[in-house]
Amino acid sequence: MALRYWLTLLVGVLALTNCSTEDKPTSKTHAGSAPEPADLVLRGGKVVTVDPGIADAQAIAVRGFTITAVGTNDEIAAFIGTETTVIELDGQLAIPGFIEGHGHYLSLGRSRQILDLNNIANWDEALGMVAAAVDSAKPGEWIFGRGWHQEKWDRVPEDAVDGVPRNDTLNRVAPDNPVYLGHASGHASFANDAALTAAGIDDETPDPAGGTIVRTPQGKATGLLRETAQRLVSGTIVAYESRQTTEQIDQRLRAQVHLAGQEALRHGVTSFHDAGASFGTIDFFKKLEAEGTLPIRLYVMVRSDSNEELAEKLAQYKLVFQGNDFLTVRSIKRQIDGALGSHGAWLLEPYEDMRDSSGLVLESISDIERTAEIAVQHGFQLNTHAIGTRANRETLDIYERVWARTKTEGKTLRWRIEHSQHIHPDDVARFGQLGVIAAVQAIHCTSDGPWIPTRLGNERTRITSYPWRDLINSGAVIGNGTDVPVEPIDPIASYYASVSRMMRTGEKFHPEQVMTRMEALESYTINNAMAAFEEDSKGSLTPGKLADIVVLSQDILTIAEEAIPSTKVTYTIVGGKVKYALAQD
Repeated sequence: MALRYWLTLLVGVLALTNCSTEDKPTSKTHAGSAPEPADLVLRGGKVVTVDPGIADAQAIAVRGFTITAVGTNDEIAAFIGTETTVIELDGQLAIPGFIEGHGHYLSLGRSRQILDLNNIANWDEALGMVAAAVDSAKPGEWIFGRGWHQEKWDRVPEDAVDGVPRNDTLNRVAPDNPVYLGHASGHASFANDAALTAAGIDDETPDPAGGTIVRTPQGKATGLLRETAQRLVSGTIVAYESRQTTEQIDQRLRAQVHLAGQEALRHGVTSFHDAGASFGTIDFFKKLEAEGTLPIRLYVMVRSDSNEELAEKLAQYKLVFQGNDFLTVRSIKRQIDGALGSHGAWLLEPYEDMRDSSGLVLESISDIERTAEIAVQHGFQLNTHAIGTRANRETLDIYERVWARTKTEGKTLRWRIEHSQHIHPDDVARFGQLGVIAAVQAIHCTSDGPWIPTRLGNERTRITSYPWRDLINSGAVIGNGTDVPVEPIDPIASYYASVSRMMRTGEKFHPEQVMTRMEALESYTINNAMAAFEEDSKGSLTPGKLADIVVLSQDILTIAEEAIPSTKVTYTIVGGKVKYALAQD
């Protein structure tokens, strides 16, 4: 047989030498003897391994939950036995499973249980959906929705405040039901008077630190709550939902896990970086992993109310990836600012359309700096949400100060900045120099691109917004994602945004900053694996690594750029098991 075939087998054997005894192959392959049959073979396609040491191939052999070999159709034919399941690729593309680099897992599931406002054209459509929900609701029952974005509407009411409606019309369609509608970004929400009253908010309630209760010129609360002002309602919602029995709460959460998993698998996502879960939620995930009921692999960032709680609990919650794990916990999530759309991103200069504001600071620098020290102490990664130019600069400064004070080699920690959207040119090179990972969501660029200049002006937008090419040239690692449910969990859409920067207007958003097609694929596979310390187990189709594989209907690396969005996921394979298959016509 070809020398390449035996070299591929050797790579697989070497990659398995660090596995536990139970994970190692049960037999060896010697020259002149047939290899042990695979459980699964994919053949007759194009296999892009994302491993620079293994050339593109035609077929893959899988045994158990790992890849056994990658090679030509003839080479992999030797692995087909009487019990082997064979998938004919028919020329389709096989790549490593997509890794969602930043999303909100339970929120994705919950978004499938409430009103979906992502695609409404205007406020009137939102009112219609709420009115329909009221018709089937009991008096006093809360109505939830998420996904509206005023910048994407075809019109707003004439009496809008800060571009957002007042809640008068919402009060009329739902006088007896509290209504709470989350902005697409998650950084603002809209409430009717019943919800405001339930939360104890009136026209005299002061703005909390890091948040705004938006008011009319006459001082009446409009219903719009920016950033931390949402927390004034969230406690009331938690109390409302806690009236359910323990069994009902468990069923609701399990349904969210299932719904999120279905959506992820349908889009080729095999691993998911969950950007912020409480210790209680992590306990729930641990229970599901023990049951074997987590549908995809989760890399969870701890989100805590206090540094004291982090210092007390981190050690007992650390879970490092090994074997066929579906749950990893080794990072912390913090949030220094808000979102650009809600005027919450912290900028070095004031907003173009709100000259009296440079954004909001959601969590203090000193508090995040203390978290960074705790992270170093416990060997945890720190992942800080930073969107605005000042937020990115301050976060880089925090990291540098803590590393210097603790005498730590920062690059080994792989700390991240989540979003990394608007970065002053003076700070771009610092990502590469410091080894800070830019965890971006390319789809935000093209989704928000049409209105970003209204916030920043044209020149500031050009030099600071989504500078991916400059980041890559600095030596920085870029991970990719969608921030679901802020955007749909669609790696193909985000991949297309990465390589085209094409907006819905038909124009490209500063295309000089695009990624190459291979860079974009790496950002969704091996880079996100590295950003979770898991590159030895996933992120490429290397023998010995996990058999997390996605099959696409088209070759996104070579087809015409405009054809990329029409690409379908035809198979999603997790740990050697087919978890999703596109229904055949």
